[in-house]
Amino acid sequence: MTTETELKDAARAAAAAGLDVDALSAAVSRRAAAEGILDLVYAEVDSPLGRLLAVSTPAGLVHLGYPNRALDSQLELLASRISPRIVESPRDLDPVRRQLDEYFDGARRDFDLDLDWQLTAGFVRAVLERTAAIPFGETRTYGEVAAAAGSPRAFRAAGRALGANPIPIVVPCHRVLRSGGALGGYGGGLDVKRELLTLEGVLD
Repeated sequence: MTTETELKDAARAAAAAGLDVDALSAAVSRRAAAEGILDLVYAEVDSPLGRLLAVSTPAGLVHLGYPNRALDSQLELLASRISPRIVESPRDLDPVRRQLDEYFDGARRDFDLDLDWQLTAGFVRAVLERTAAIPFGETRTYGEVAAAAGSPRAFRAAGRALGANPIPIVVPCHRVLRSGGALGGYGGGLDVKRELLTLEGVLD
């Protein structure tokens, strides 16, 4: 079996020889996946918000990072929490890219993607699973999400759980507001939260 290091060394050597780096990267990714040595694939996805970092495992989308977070730091964190066996592979993220494009174009209200929840657990996961069920164009309060997750008084903890959401937009934490309608916090920044709610017709 070819090792991950051997594949990377081959890729660097071929790139130095002037071969097509993008085609080579795709070939390396496919070979690694076929030989079972690839745990994570990633790609940057253009959006009206800026370039998003999409990362998937064989189980599904595990991370979607906003432009306000450095790519290298996100990849390093994922390598430490999941696996260092990670390869850039835009082709593998095409379904994510396509559905995000449709969402931002106003042609998609619901995402149909497999999700990998391994970066969440316990109350955090319960909150995010309930948040994933909030329909397009609707909102809930932190208290309502906390209650749906089984802890009606834990609205502050629900806010922290939403702040830890590893798959924003697809798991729409932007649809959760403070009691009274104030935006509350948002990992991507309040301007992004406002833009997403405007896209969905919640805000003018």
